[in-house]
Amino acid sequence: MNNKTHTLQSGNATARRPGSGINLARLLLEGRAFFALIVIIAVFSFLSANYFNTNNFLIMASHVAIFGLPAIGMLLVILNGGIDLSVGSTLGLAGVFAGFLMQGVNLQAFGVILYFPLWAVVILTLALGALVGLVNGVLVAFFRVPAFVATLGSLYVARGVALLMTDGLTYNKLSGSPELGNTGFDWLGFNRILGIPIGVLILAVIALAVGFMLSRSAFGRWLYASGGNERAADLSGVPVKRVKVSVYVLSGICAALAGLVLSSQLTSAGPTAGTTYELTAIAAVVIGGAALTGGRGNVRGTLLGAFVIGFLSDGLVIIGVSAYWQTVFTGAVIVLAVLLNTLQYGKRSK
Repeated sequence: MNNKTHTLQSGNATARRPGSGINLARLLLEGRAFFALIVIIAVFSFLSANYFNTNNFLIMASHVAIFGLPAIGMLLVILNGGIDLSVGSTLGLAGVFAGFLMQGVNLQAFGVILYFPLWAVVILTLALGALVGLVNGVLVAFFRVPAFVATLGSLYVARGVALLMTDGLTYNKLSGSPELGNTGFDWLGFNRILGIPIGVLILAVIALAVGFMLSRSAFGRWLYASGGNERAADLSGVPVKRVKVSVYVLSGICAALAGLVLSSQLTSAGPTAGTTYELTAIAAVVIGGAALTGGRGNVRGTLLGAFVIGFLSDGLVIIGVSAYWQTVFTGAVIVLAVLLNTLQYGKRSK
């Protein structure tokens, strides 16, 4: 009897052994963004001698920061089961608003022109982004407007306000004047700390902060719970509406921060800046492995997705590929990422 039992136990252990090993297909599927980035770097390094060098990587990373920041905000919204189509317009509006403040606010009633220091410009611009996000969050959480419709409306409103502020023109020469106390705006776009561009450092800090929030805070647990099953989270005592409003506010702040970095790099602010960046942000989140249905995803994957898009786009520019083909390649990558997401999460649900 004991021998039979021992034999059965040995057979079960043997049967389980193949499944306990590393599943290569699953590893490739879950780490697709990382492997895609490695392939992109290898291919373009072979095609161009100017691609694989430290300075070029830092320049490309500074480009990635511009849509990596909205992508992190988009991740929070998608984790909650929503969508934010207004991030590109919020980015453009934030840049225009910052340019408006840097050029001085003419208070005709008092006969003075008010010039803001850089720190005030940054705070007020981030507050504007938070306001746009707050409007989106309130519409979605309390008035139950579908996120797609609410944020699509905000997209048009924010872009329209930017056009009205500039009359369709561009604010130029935002470097300021020492006599007026409004210098330093270009510091965000051009300066480096330990050789690393400021925009890249800002992206790293935001990514670390959001990653810590998602993995170590109660808000992160609430966010994943409400995105996975909002009804169950509500019954469990999770402040679902507060979480929903918060993620849209944070998305607006991330978009406004990207607007500051972009306008600083260009030393100008135009009302059409950030056009289609909402699609790029969604693409980065999807390529990074997040589920559009909510509750699944992380900052690490979103960052990898942003670098995949950025390094691919810049690589195509370096080897001289037409801008039209760049759009085709980017679209193909997005479709492939959605397909792989369907395979990954479809298998898990089964």
